[in-house]
Order: sequence, then C-alpha cells, then structure tokens
Amino acid sequence: MRMTAAQAIVECLKAENIKVVYGYPGAAICPFYDALLDAKDDIKHVLVRHEANGGHAANGYARISGKPAVCIATSGPGAVNLVTAIATAYADSIPIVCITGQVNTDQIGRDVFQEADITGAAEPFVKHSYLLSDPKDLPRVFKEAFYIAGTGRPGPVLIDIPMDVQKAEIDFEYPESVSIRGYKPSSKGNYNQIKRVLSALESAEKPLICIGGGVFASNAQNEICKLAEIMQIPVITTMMGISVFSDENPLFFGMLGMHGVASANRAVNDCDVLFLVGARVGDRAVRTPLTLEKTTKILHIDIDPAEIGKNVGADYPLVGDAKLVLQDMLQMAKPMEHKEWINHLNLSKAKKDFDKAPEGTVNPREFMYKLSKTMPANTIVSADVGQNQIWAATGYKIKDGGRFITSGGMGTMGYSVPAAIGAKMAAPDRPVVVICGDGSFQMEFMELATAIQHGVAIKIVVMTNNRLGMVRELQTNGYNDRQTAVFLDGSPDFIKLANAYGIKSYRVTNDETMDEAIDMLKNSDELCLIEVVVDKMAKTL
Repeated sequence: MRMTAAQAIVECLKAENIKVVYGYPGAAICPFYDALLDAKDDIKHVLVRHEANGGHAANGYARISGKPAVCIATSGPGAVNLVTAIATAYADSIPIVCITGQVNTDQIGRDVFQEADITGAAEPFVKHSYLLSDPKDLPRVFKEAFYIAGTGRPGPVLIDIPMDVQKAEIDFEYPESVSIRGYKPSSKGNYNQIKRVLSALESAEKPLICIGGGVFASNAQNEICKLAEIMQIPVITTMMGISVFSDENPLFFGMLGMHGVASANRAVNDCDVLFLVGARVGDRAVRTPLTLEKTTKILHIDIDPAEIGKNVGADYPLVGDAKLVLQDMLQMAKPMEHKEWINHLNLSKAKKDFDKAPEGTVNPREFMYKLSKTMPANTIVSADVGQNQIWAATGYKIKDGGRFITSGGMGTMGYSVPAAIGAKMAAPDRPVVVICGDGSFQMEFMELATAIQHGVAIKIVVMTNNRLGMVRELQTNGYNDRQTAVFLDGSPDFIKLANAYGIKSYRVTNDETMDEAIDMLKNSDELCLIEVVVDKMAKTL
C-alpha cells in the first residue's frame, strides 16, 4: 500500500499488536502524531507530563504484559529527557521501543533548533539504535526493533526518525520474519552442562537458589518454583527477583544483599552450592564476591554470556533461556529433602516485632506488613527508590500471584508513579499500589494528571519524613551524621495537593489512622493517595 512513512509507523505498531503508547509530542514528531490520530480506535495514546515518564510508563507496561511497549518523544530536549528512562530499562533488561522525532535529514549536524544526537547520546543504554535516513527501510527497521527488544536478553531499542522521512511516501509491506546477521541470541542450554548443574545440586548438602529478574524476562516463574519444590531447595532473590516466590512459601527466605534480610544473607554465607538463575549479582547483592567464590560452588544460568562470571565467578556456567533450561532440568530432577538445612535457615527468619514509632509517626515496616496483609493477593506493587524501596522490598509480604516492580539496576527516583500507570493499563483488573518517598514523589507527581485524564486508578502511598531519607541515613552512618542537602523544607502539603487534583486522600500519623487508610486503599476503586508520616531518623535496617 502507498502511504507516508508516518502512516507506516502506525501500521507497524498495529502489526506488533501495540494497543497503547506513551508520549509527548513536538514539532519533529508531528507527522507521526497526525497519522496516529487516524488510528485512535486501535491505539490509545497516553499524554504523559514529562518525556522520561513516558519511558517509565512503557517500562511498567512491558513488565506486566510481558512484551515490548512503546514510548514517543520529539527531537532535542524531548529525546534527551527520555535518556533516563532508556537507561533505566537497559539496566533492568526491560523491552521498550522508543520512537523519537529528529530534524530534517539535511539539517542534521548543523545545530539547528531542537537538534540533538540522540542515537549517540543513548548508545551506552540501548540494545540497538537506528537513525532512519531512508524511508523505504522503515518496515524492516520496526520489525527488527521489536524483535531485538523482546528476544535474548530484553532491552530498549531506539528509532530516531527525521521529520522529512516521516513525510515521505513509501510502498508499505510489513515483513513476516526477521533475519539479522550477527544477532542470534542463545536460547537452548547445553545438555551436558545442564546435567552437570543438576548433578551439583543433587550432591549438595546445603543448596540454595538465587532468583533474579531474568526469571521474569524469560517467563520462567513456574519452572523455577516447581524445581525448588521437587528438590526442596531454599530460595532467595535479588531485588529484581522479588515476587517470583510468595513470601508465604516455606522455602522462601527473602531478598539478599546490603539492604536484604538476615535469613537470605545467612543462607548465602552458609550454603555449599549457590544456583544463580537470571541474576547478575551486583554490588548491592554480594559485596565480597571473592570470599563467596572460595567457600561456595557457583552455578549460573543467564541468557547473556557476558553476565556469567562478571561479578561472581561460576564453577558451572550455563548460557541459555532460563525457561528452556529449567524445563530440561525438570525432566531429570529427582525429589529430595533438605530438612536440616531448611530448619537451620528458619532460625534466622525475622520475628514480626515492630518498635514503637515516635508520637505523630508510624513504623514504616509495620505499615508495609499491615498493607501487604490487607491487599488482595494479585496486587502489583510499584516501588520507587530510597528508604521507601527497601521498606517495601523487605516489609511488604508478597502473596501468591502478586508482583513487585522497581528500578533495580539504575535506581531511578521518580519511577514508581509512571511505572504504576503503565502496569495498571497492562492489567486493569489488578490493584496497583505505588510506594514512594516524599523526595521521589516530587519528581513524578505531575503524572497524577496523566492518571486522572486516562482514568488509571492506581493507589499511591507517600512515605514522608521531610528528608532524602536514604542519603540522610548514609550521611548519619558514614559521615558522622553531617547532614547536608537532604532537607525537603518547602515541600507541599501532599493532602492539599491531592485535593487540588480532586484525589481522595488520607494522612497516617498513628496506628488508628494507619488501619483506616489501609482499608481505604483496599476498598477504593478510584485513584487515591495516602501520606504516611515516618520518623525523620527512621532506618532501613
């Protein structure tokens, strides 16, 4: 069919079954937006209030839908604003396709109005990027972009399209298949190596499984849970692996790392075989990898060979898609018992005792525990970055069917609200709860308007202590309590702010108001917000 390249972009999105896109228009992307208007019955456009949040919303949508999602920005400042979201998706291996407008082809490199080399700027943070100079290449480029984003180790792909290219006419035909020389992602694991990994697990006295975000990327949640159950192997997770296992499962011992729980860290220290599944084991997870390598046999599955041995040396490296590898392991796995080992780890599980908070505040861990006990099992929790993230990661007890999402690798403040919008639009029937701090909330509360405009009924919890709490805690512990540049004086009254948006709200300052607010979150079908006041010197540990 003969059409403009802008119209062809819309047809490409339809062919990829894209139902919603997140973006912010500008002059250089206007040809595409004009074409998108004609497809409004097929593709819903969500106008975010900041370009980065379009990327974060696509991130949340992709994580819950399990397929690549789309965000859009114009050239120059619009595209550059998107870089933070691209880097966030890259660090956590989230498949998003980012479409940016660019100045006319003959103006590139001449420093014209709103020109920026976005493909160059984003290069460290993408799986691949395209500067589309020939409109005839558009169908192939889009087919490749979605394929690259969603296969192998997922990640962001950027397509930068000059304005004159968008206006050009082409004969459109969308390719049925993809063939990219040099890109052949591994999927099937080596059979003999799979047998060796399984044999090592079977011979271990104190085996341990550590789950990372790669399990979600390969949709291998059921397989890893079945393997752990059959072989009765205790399980821990990195932050990105939270919610693969229910906190109620007796084999689960929590999140490891510098902000993790004692039972998980004890398990790592005491195990004799550590089975890493889709986990890169970054510095926040294991601070002394050399010590671990000397005392523990390491088995490591990852689809990206560059991740195996990068942070912790692997005795048995296994490159492949976690789902396919685990399916092979399940065919050979034998029922086992490790009662003594599990009982040993149970001794280090934290008791549900909460310190009394100072008057006018609540204990954040107690709040998280009560919230998790009250919310439905299938709740999606979108946590921000800072103390609130750690309280949510370790204090909110995920039930079977729940999901936890956050910015793990990049640690991007301002992630939770837009990501929750995307998550809720991917799963409209599931409750979505945002956990953020008063610092991170002020990086994203403009997206309340986005949620209202598009009827996205997320539930927002703002943990308030008038501090950049995590930095304050670092200064207290590591810099002789010399607190500087962490005070949030001048912040708005969040209840009045919610009222200005017409949002139902509630402030929590004691146990009684805590119970009432949690009930409101559970029972409300509308967008609502509660502010939880915590002590300015509250700790993550």
